Amino acid sequence: MGNCCSGDGGGQSAIGGSSSHPNANVHNDAVDGFLKFRGYHGLYTEIELSLSASNLRDRDVLSKSDPMAVIYTKGRDGSLQEIGRTEVVLNSLTPQWIKKVIITYHFEMVQTLMFRVYDVDTQFHGLEEKMLKLEEQQLLGEGTCLLSEIVTRQNRTLPIDLMKKVESTSSTHPMKLGQLIVHAEECAVSKTTTELVFRCMDLENKERFSKSDPFLVISKCVESGHAVPICKTEVMQNDLNPMWKPVSISISQVGSKETPLIIECFDFNSNGRHELLGKVQKSLVQLENLFSSGEGEHLFVPINIGKDHQTKVLKSCLFVDKFSESVHHTFLDYLDSGFEMNFMVAIDFTASNGNPRLPDSLHYIDHSGRPNAYQKAILEVGEVLQCYDSDRKFHAWGFGARPIDGPVSHCFNLNGSSGHSEVEGIQGIMNAYASALFNVTLAGPTLFGPVIAAAAMIASQALAANEKKYFVLLIITDGVITDLQETKDALVSASDLPLSILIVGVGGADYKEMEVLDADKGERLESTTGRVATRDIVQFVPFRDVQGGEISVVQSLLEELPSQFLTFMKNRDIKPYNTT
Repeated sequence: MGNCCSGDGGGQSAIGGSSSHPNANVHNDAVDGFLKFRGYHGLYTEIELSLSASNLRDRDVLSKSDPMAVIYTKGRDGSLQEIGRTEVVLNSLTPQWIKKVIITYHFEMVQTLMFRVYDVDTQFHGLEEKMLKLEEQQLLGEGTCLLSEIVTRQNRTLPIDLMKKVESTSSTHPMKLGQLIVHAEECAVSKTTTELVFRCMDLENKERFSKSDPFLVISKCVESGHAVPICKTEVMQNDLNPMWKPVSISISQVGSKETPLIIECFDFNSNGRHELLGKVQKSLVQLENLFSSGEGEHLFVPINIGKDHQTKVLKSCLFVDKFSESVHHTFLDYLDSGFEMNFMVAIDFTASNGNPRLPDSLHYIDHSGRPNAYQKAILEVGEVLQCYDSDRKFHAWGFGARPIDGPVSHCFNLNGSSGHSEVEGIQGIMNAYASALFNVTLAGPTLFGPVIAAAAMIASQALAANEKKYFVLLIITDGVITDLQETKDALVSASDLPLSILIVGVGGADYKEMEVLDADKGERLESTTGRVATRDIVQFVPFRDVQGGEISVVQSLLEELPSQFLTFMKNRDIKPYNTT
């Protein structure tokens, strides 16, 4: 994936990581907001789509059809946005189009694609494809699929039936009009990643009663002249000679080693108005030369003298203490070699949710079909992850309830079975959830440990059997857990397993204690015995923070999953089989 992230060793913590300073998580959250405001985004990769077709309908009288394919993205509201067209292939019912269409793949989003194939009329053959008016061409057929369906298929190739609704006096029914073959490839970009350690000396002190709190922002220069942030370091407290934790920059993300990069050093301010301490502009090639020479580069600040824009060179210097390159396999490399993500869910049935039969309960099922918060989280997360699980059999548990004629259970099978916890598909989870509401008595307290242990056991068995599986457990809860240390112990143990845990908080509870489980917002987890988690496997979000906002709960929860997956593979030195 095209990404930039902090490494695991050296210096202090990266933004979102651990720090000894009591306000580090506050500082890191503030800098994350600062970066997003300036255009920083998460993981992504460019996908190249190749198209061919077979058995198209012949619409021409004296020859065969002259087909052209048009690709759209389809929004949740059904709206279409065109992203590209192929060339026109003359006189063919089995075209193999040469022109490719590029689309950005986002793991955390459901990306629906619409394909339409047109027969281009002879009178328009001299026009560029982008100039053709589609309403003047004859539609040969259309089909839809999810981008995730393509990238998870063997060889990333998906056949799609082309259909067209045919109106008849009795009914409206689709008619098959040939087949479209869609093949996806990651764009041919370098998979080389550069790891750098930056250090500064003699930074200016902007504080009155202490020293500056510096952090770096690394941006690339784009054609418009703007700088787009691609990387960041942690905030260093009271330090005018900081050395930061390693950062990794993907060559594919910056374009090439010759692309100009702007490295800015800011003094952190809690009000968000971070003050520029100085900057340099260097390419990766030039940064490598700095590392080889051991020399520093003086920072500068822009100054305005009248209408003139000038720079002031500072005493402060930037040093590159480490510059190393390595090949990193991508998330799609692992999918292509057969790795899967297996979805699991655990639902909170504690009494604080309220009586499920009453409308004010978080578990109330509205007969109008409007999903409650639990159902909404299951549907939104499930519809993304289900494409990465070939058999679509999902483990589903409940906790904090008393099954019929039994004691309170903190991990019971949602389907009511005493022998197995799997259900068929997302609808199977929804059906089991609805049924369980009338077959258990809500109780308490809220304990996560048992369901995490159950998920960890399954992940451990898959790892021992060398199965190509990575597990994702979604926990939906309405309250703060009462077994915080036991949960930390379970998470630290699970950090060595192919497992990530997504936690959604529903309702109006105060979840500040819960945020300690998410290493993005606090320190790396530590067990009772003093063992520290080997990696961050938890992503937590209060549902109210993302409902109705610009970012969906799915994007908030899932945006880190590919990097967590890749970190596990790297730690275990597990490589995809089909890589070049």
